Amino acid sequence: MLMGVAFTVSAQAQDAQEANNNGLQDDVEVISVSGIRGSLIKSMEVKRDYKGVMEAISAEDMGKFPDTNLAESLQRVTGVSIDRQNGEGSKVTVRGFGPDFNLVTLNGRQMPASNLEATSASSSRSYDFSNIASEGVAGVEIYKTGKAHIATGGLGSTINITTTKPLQAPGLKATFGVKGVYDSSSDKDRDITPELSGLYSNTFDDEKFGVAISGSYQKRDSGNQQANVGTGWRSFPGITDQNYDAGTGDWGGIPSGPDSGHINRPTEDSIYSVPQSLGYRFEEVQRTRINGQLTLQYRPIDTLTTTLDYTYAENQVDTQFNDLSAWFNFGPSTGEWTDGPIASPLVYSEDTSANPADIAMGAGDYATINENKSVGFNVEWQANDALTLEFDFHSSSAESRPDSEFGSNNILSTAAFVRASTTAYFGEKFPVLEIGYPEGGSLRPEDMRVTGSSFRHSMMRSEIDQFQINGEYVFEHDFFRSIDFGASFVDSKNRSAFSNVQRDTWGGVGVEGDFDNSFWPAATVSDRFDLPGSDNDLLQNEFFMFDFHNVRDRAEELYPVEGLGDCGTGFCTSSILDTDRRVEEEAKAVYLQLHMETEWDDRPINLVVGARYEETDIESRALVPTYSGIGWVSANEFNLVATGDQDFTQLEGEYDNFLPNIDFDIEIYEDVIFRASYSKTIARPSYADIQGGLTVNTLVRIDGGTGSRGNPNLKPFESDNIDLTLEWYYNEDSYLAVGYYEKDVKNFIGTSIVEETVFNLAHPANGPRYQEALAAVGNDVVAIREYIIANYPDTVDGDTIFGIDGEDGAAVFDITVPVNQREAKIDGWEIALQHVFGETGFGAILNATFVDGDISYDNFSLEQQFALLGLSDSANIIGFYEKDGWQIRVAYNWRDDFLNSTNQGTGSHPTYIEDYGQWDATISYDYDEHLTFFFEGLNLTDEYTRSYGRAEEQVLNVTQTGPRYHLGMRYKF
Repeated sequence: MLMGVAFTVSAQAQDAQEANNNGLQDDVEVISVSGIRGSLIKSMEVKRDYKGVMEAISAEDMGKFPDTNLAESLQRVTGVSIDRQNGEGSKVTVRGFGPDFNLVTLNGRQMPASNLEATSASSSRSYDFSNIASEGVAGVEIYKTGKAHIATGGLGSTINITTTKPLQAPGLKATFGVKGVYDSSSDKDRDITPELSGLYSNTFDDEKFGVAISGSYQKRDSGNQQANVGTGWRSFPGITDQNYDAGTGDWGGIPSGPDSGHINRPTEDSIYSVPQSLGYRFEEVQRTRINGQLTLQYRPIDTLTTTLDYTYAENQVDTQFNDLSAWFNFGPSTGEWTDGPIASPLVYSEDTSANPADIAMGAGDYATINENKSVGFNVEWQANDALTLEFDFHSSSAESRPDSEFGSNNILSTAAFVRASTTAYFGEKFPVLEIGYPEGGSLRPEDMRVTGSSFRHSMMRSEIDQFQINGEYVFEHDFFRSIDFGASFVDSKNRSAFSNVQRDTWGGVGVEGDFDNSFWPAATVSDRFDLPGSDNDLLQNEFFMFDFHNVRDRAEELYPVEGLGDCGTGFCTSSILDTDRRVEEEAKAVYLQLHMETEWDDRPINLVVGARYEETDIESRALVPTYSGIGWVSANEFNLVATGDQDFTQLEGEYDNFLPNIDFDIEIYEDVIFRASYSKTIARPSYADIQGGLTVNTLVRIDGGTGSRGNPNLKPFESDNIDLTLEWYYNEDSYLAVGYYEKDVKNFIGTSIVEETVFNLAHPANGPRYQEALAAVGNDVVAIREYIIANYPDTVDGDTIFGIDGEDGAAVFDITVPVNQREAKIDGWEIALQHVFGETGFGAILNATFVDGDISYDNFSLEQQFALLGLSDSANIIGFYEKDGWQIRVAYNWRDDFLNSTNQGTGSHPTYIEDYGQWDATISYDYDEHLTFFFEGLNLTDEYTRSYGRAEEQVLNVTQTGPRYHLGMRYKF
């Protein structure tokens, strides 16, 4: 049987998926209508026929997807929201579950994902849709309920991208498109950049052989302007003031009392927050995206089809930036405050005239590249009228790495130490930074000094080898229609690594005259923004927008740090990666799924019952420093003695899951369908949580030390899902749907502390020498040290006392370990209306999602908290017109405020994303049956994104990107 199942059609291929869902391999309606209306009809039919809850997006024509970016098309779907990077859709949130909780497949195959973090090794499993051009995509299917035959990993959804198969659309088909892109966000030359795409599909030898090839080249020059409190806000109880000891962690408190200088100072029953810094950042970004796919199909006989395909995607991003910022030192301050209980400064000011502080200016120039490769082989065999079998294999990889000698992210900082006063105004959406100078002073090129720098090297690579065996048997029975069965094996390998070459000379190096004034060209701030409050006359308008390479090269000549980084000067990155995590996951699964069909009072009823059993084995390794002993260096200081080497430590884990699904639907009235579904789905923990490395803090206490490690034995996040929907398909192209869903999720991750004897390091205060000294001199640490030094000189080096192996007991470390300990529930409503106004050519799509969770963030608590991220309502309004060769579509997408993180740069404090809405439009005209001209406009009203902390006044980031326009033509052969 296993030998025979090596031949079958792809269970996830676009048309065959519909047939499998219905249990009808041959009864598939082929819809040939193209354009907006044709795409909507096709997607609506897929949704209607599916046994469960799903959404679909279909290409309007070959090479013409509804949006230029897949994520931006997905945001139009009920229940889906997106994250944007530099104004372009990148990652998706589905039903309140963020990017790490959604699985992406390509033609039913699980795709690897790679990402880069700016200042650490990435631990994310999320897929970045900006890597894939939409021109080569035939459709996207969003599965909201779990099914036995669908790969695991999507707690919120599984998103399947389908591509063109030549034997599914016989004959010659070809299209070529060219467009120019004008992005108003760039402050440079704002050249029009090109995008080219082409797709060719043809069949030969009486449709026995088919070939499809597609490719695209896209270049975009863009930019953004940011105002940010990039290091976060520090929050305190209302009683906290500057008289508190900085060692208690209360550094940043404001004065209290009648002469505090703070108007409407927060009361004792309030929480107040102060900004750590304020500044402005200006980025220029060049993105080059190359996609290509080759598909070969051979059908020697009607019942046997083989498919070989190769997919390649490359996304190269070059970034240059300059910034201006000022850090608050939390000395004498004044301010004006909002009312509590969450109090925020409308004005916050500090006086540093006695010791002028720095006006910091930084720059960077770096590049990254993402590469995705996939080769797959599929064999379809219809053994007889009842049995269909399939074998599918693919080997795929995703890699993200630096594409610059200076690493994946860097900053070279400079400063002028001439800041006598600093005032921040937070009364409007845009925060205003005002800087005062000493009497008679100003910002001069002569005052500029090079300060610290950081050159980071981040990389991530994921590889997946997947074998799938699937089958379908169709019964000759009025009730039992068919049964699906199969098995799969997935071997997933992931590596994420990071290094940082940092010079901590933030106080400045060098003297006047090291740099000629020409190194510091003057620039202004206010003319780069068009935001509420950015025209404030108090704004610090002057700064130096210096060239990163010129200043870096000169600084390297003047201030090298010998032996640091690949360049040996400290002004470059290092290819020696000191954080290196490697995880291999092997998942074996079998599934069975029974399709039943009957009628009640002449109304069709469908019932699908299935189950998937899966076992996952994990092997996790990480590079960690190694230690040979513990040195007692002073009264209360015990330091680990490093070997100078690093080594991989390894941990292993395993888990298994039984995942049932039940899908029921009944056509209660003609064209009115009620659905009820239950399923259990899982998503896997982050790579950081299951890493095999154990890291300890080098400073040890007399009673032991502390550290942290990953936990490969973590269970996956597991959700019990219930869906109830009512759908009315009142016309061939129009429908109304209302749905309720509930997800009960367990195994969210918290932390626990376990005691371990790490490296078996002998502790010098845990043995007979210490006990002898204690008995001799009493409980006086200084005297105990002097006693041991005097009586055991062979175990001492200078004033450092070392532990003795075999004599002193091993130090016990409190190790923080991630553990499964949280549960949460999410529920929501989804409403969608699609209506075409007869033969007028006009139509509209309206949908909305309302989502809620039972664990929210408490802004009035200063403790570290667990909360559900990404929960937000969303809505879409789309109007279109299609007639006489014209296609016009105007779309508005809106997403409400949501909690994005429970951490800022200052610690455990929330980050919220402000509600955001964007208008997009497309216009096209068919000159004839072959040639089409089109225009696309994105973010037409120049909206900006904004994030904030415990209150809206506590701004964290405001980013302006500007509108983007595409003008082009498409020729169809």
